[in-house]
Amino acid sequence: MVGAKARGRPSPGFRALYNPDMSRERQLQRVLDCGIVAVVRFSDPGPLVEVVRALADGGVTVAEVTFTVPNAIDVIREAKRQLGDRVLLGAGTVLDPETCRAAFLAGAEFVVSPSVNVDVIRMCRRYDKLVMPGAFTPTEVVTAWEAGADIVKVFPADVVGPAFFRALRGPLPQVKLMPTGGVDLTTAAEFLKAGAVCLGVGGQLVEPKAVAAGDFARITALAREYVGVVRAFRGNGKN
Repeated sequence: MVGAKARGRPSPGFRALYNPDMSRERQLQRVLDCGIVAVVRFSDPGPLVEVVRALADGGVTVAEVTFTVPNAIDVIREAKRQLGDRVLLGAGTVLDPETCRAAFLAGAEFVVSPSVNVDVIRMCRRYDKLVMPGAFTPTEVVTAWEAGADIVKVFPADVVGPAFFRALRGPLPQVKLMPTGGVDLTTAAEFLKAGAVCLGVGGQLVEPKAVAAGDFARITALAREYVGVVRAFRGNGKN
């Protein structure tokens, strides 16, 4: 009787994973509009909810909490509880579908990974979540895109530089690319000019020294600077 009664009805887990008000298309547009994906990584999880709040205060409203953070699940859950839809909150350094699903249950709306794992992409597709797998070569970029990536994270971008993005635009103009690693205030505009649709920014935005000192005003100020770079680039008509 229990089985028959439950048949055809979504489980509580499914309802927690699927948010009909935050479709993948809306998530993607929000990332593109913001232009910055903040990479929140620190050895102590304690101040990180306030870090996410400080980023939002500065206009960076898309952030990933990486799974290298101790108790990252708790950080994601608490940030979601306190900030709600003010921030599009994601999980970073997701290496397998089990971690991916746990992140969604905690409130993450998107996933970023340093490599291409087709099972992670499939999990995101199952629940209509945004996914940004990492790639480094043209073959990996195409593999990620064909598997269903919404944005392909090129990592580490400082190794290849903006020239790599410019070169990929020729044969792969349809692929949305995001550099991560080596993006700072001196390189951000160059990556955008080279074809990046948004920028993944870690320690140059979420400065470890500022986090350790509880200097959230510094993080807010940096967020405003990065948002300013994106707006200036777009205001100048891009190319």
